[in-house]
Amino acid sequence: MKLLIQNGRVIDPASGFDQTADVTIAAGRIVAVGQLPADFKPNRVIDAHGCIVAPGLVDLAARLREPGQEHAGMLESEMAAAVAGGVTCLVCPPDTDPVLDEPGLVEMLRYRAEKLHQARVLPLGALTVGLKGDVLTEMGQLTAAGCVGFSQAEVPIASTQVLQRALQYASTFGYTVWLRPQELHLGKGVAASGPLATRMGLSGVSVAAETIALHTIFELVRSTRARVHLCRISSAQGVELIRKAKAEGLPVTADVSINSLHLTDADMGYFDSRSRLTPVLRQQRDRDALRAGLADGTIDALVSDHTPVDADAKALPFAEAEPGATGMELLWSLALKWGQEAALPVPQVLSRLTADPARVLGTTLGNLQDSVGHLAVGGVADVCVLSTEGHWLVSEASLRTQGKSTPFSGYELPGRVLATVVGGQVAFEAA
Repeated sequence: MKLLIQNGRVIDPASGFDQTADVTIAAGRIVAVGQLPADFKPNRVIDAHGCIVAPGLVDLAARLREPGQEHAGMLESEMAAAVAGGVTCLVCPPDTDPVLDEPGLVEMLRYRAEKLHQARVLPLGALTVGLKGDVLTEMGQLTAAGCVGFSQAEVPIASTQVLQRALQYASTFGYTVWLRPQELHLGKGVAASGPLATRMGLSGVSVAAETIALHTIFELVRSTRARVHLCRISSAQGVELIRKAKAEGLPVTADVSINSLHLTDADMGYFDSRSRLTPVLRQQRDRDALRAGLADGTIDALVSDHTPVDADAKALPFAEAEPGATGMELLWSLALKWGQEAALPVPQVLSRLTADPARVLGTTLGNLQDSVGHLAVGGVADVCVLSTEGHWLVSEASLRTQGKSTPFSGYELPGRVLATVVGGQVAFEAA
């Protein structure tokens, strides 16, 4: 396939390139950005006039529900959702069924994903066997199988000693540990602590659940020098602690979900289970701090936190409903909405979806390190064509994912993904 994407505004945040140009692709790689090579004869042309041509989006938090729900064809539907959202590279947590704590399970997931020829799947291995917090997994074997880091997903480790040993081991071999900061006992509620949760009679999760965990993690990072990525920060105090840790030079990075970036606890409405999320939605000052932290780089990446949930699991009382929401197909539109409301330039918004998350992954990308999140001549051609004009209505009919639940249902969002190219092949094109 020889592909020409012409007349678009080409934005590559990694290099600072931003101008109207053509992108030529052949044999799965980018041949040129700018002037069309004299002997290049494309098999297919995509006219991107009035649109943005950017690196494929990199999503650091997307659940595919496999292994565990192969019978429902979840991988096929969620990979289709990924490319429809412009996501060409995604990181999936290990809290599948069974847990990704054995090399064979990781290899099976990667093999299944590669056969679909859509987005690239980068699994996180379980930090402890069965995510039980007792015995460390064989990190070396899991890395060899394709894991880009190690995580406890939503299951905090009760023993600080076990976490210390995990970070010591990871530091020795250069692995990155991905942790969502939440103290085990304080984090068992279903809504953010505050007047609203009290009036609704819902068990609360205090900000201290996040900040206590962050203090513990930072102390352990100081002693072990392990690289830690902090997943889905939710509070203003958490943002400030991360800002100070980075100023100190600790090797930490962080992300925030599209849900926490736009919503507050008030969006729970009258016990709307679509807003039953993890982490819980907090107050407006927390949301404002998260937005500011993402804008100034304290928070490195914006993630979809894609968690497809079956309709039956949401049709329950709020506290009993399964937490989670679909997100990959909304990622670009919600990032653009944030950028417009914060009066940020589009390249800065795109950076939080491309170059910055790719930087978090770093050397774990292997031979893709110079390609993922970057429009590099000679690099692998993972590209998306994005619109910033018009609006679209979020509805079940407009989503490809199998789990349709989202608190943004009924919203009119700006921008669309018009085409997604993975490895030089057109994986998605809007009708």
